[in-house]
Amino acid sequence: MDIKQILRPPPGDPRSPEQGGAGPVTTAADWGLLLIRLTFGLLMAGHGAQKLFGIFGGGGLSETAKGFAELGFRPGKLFAVIGGLSELLGGLGLAVGLFTPLAAAAVIGVMINAMATVTGAHGLWETDGGVEYSVCIAVVALAVAAIGPGRIAVDRFFRWGDGGWTEAAVALGLGGIGAAITLSL
Repeated sequence: MDIKQILRPPPGDPRSPEQGGAGPVTTAADWGLLLIRLTFGLLMAGHGAQKLFGIFGGGGLSETAKGFAELGFRPGKLFAVIGGLSELLGGLGLAVGLFTPLAAAAVIGVMINAMATVTGAHGLWETDGGVEYSVCIAVVALAVAAIGPGRIAVDRFFRWGDGGWTEAAVALGLGGIGAAITLSL
């Protein structure tokens, strides 16, 4: 597959040749969404890799498991794997625009857990150890699910690739349910 095929409007899009369209293949919005997805997605994936593999200055699975156990998550190793995989796979999914509502749900769920267990007691601002950063990440993930990942994404070939209320509700609902289950164990 070459770049022209990747950037071409999907079948059914009014701009596609099959529909007689001659509009732009990609827009500034598509490139802007790609920039947001790559930035947030790859940083989240890197954060998950820190937890799981100890790369990028992370403590690895053993240290992460100890931290989770200190927060009351038992067994710590299981929750470290769940948290690390949620960040890694959710981040990679956002970055490439694959299963965007599910990737957003994974990121939202992790951020809700972080706010409930670590940062929530410290108020809003990051300078005080508060929820500011986690809120920003969760909102960006939710917004990408609502808007859709854009045409420079794997999901552009699927129904949910356009985003919408349903996709946003799935991301927020699954992320919230996952967080609630994790916090209740």
